[in-house]
Amino acid sequence: MKPLHTLLFIIIIALPFQLEAKNPAVYQVSINKPIDDVYLDIQASMNDSSFFIVKELNIGENLKGMAERWGDEYNQSKLTGLRSMVFCSGWYANQVSNKDPMMLGLCPLHLTLIEKQGQTTVLFNRPSFIAQQSTALKVITEIEHKVIGIIEQALK
Repeated sequence: MKPLHTLLFIIIIALPFQLEAKNPAVYQVSINKPIDDVYLDIQASMNDSSFFIVKELNIGENLKGMAERWGDEYNQSKLTGLRSMVFCSGWYANQVSNKDPMMLGLCPLHLTLIEKQGQTTVLFNRPSFIAQQSTALKVITEIEHKVIGIIEQALK
């Protein structure tokens, strides 16, 4: 299995567990709105901030090509959409580097959108959860709050 397919398979398997209980390491918010609309709203909110989208992935569309090969293992969660956005802020990356270069492993950041039965959920892994012992925790917490603000602004 190719590395990307393995990663996507792990993501699909892990999603049901994330949806069952809130994970303190993952910010999540849901809205009754189609995934494409939510994605465009977040994209616009990102463009209005100091974060720049590096890569956009429509994972759900990519996985559809594996449906026949994976058979009963394909999309057991019955997701109707799965997208990811990879983004970064050069200024914040520099600030993190100034405090703790090892925390640059968080750069770039990403968020994932999933859709099921007309409801879209935005998932964002909280970088502060990883950076608890880092000298860059203060700036990483600031980044986290800014990204959550961007998401919340987009969902208004």
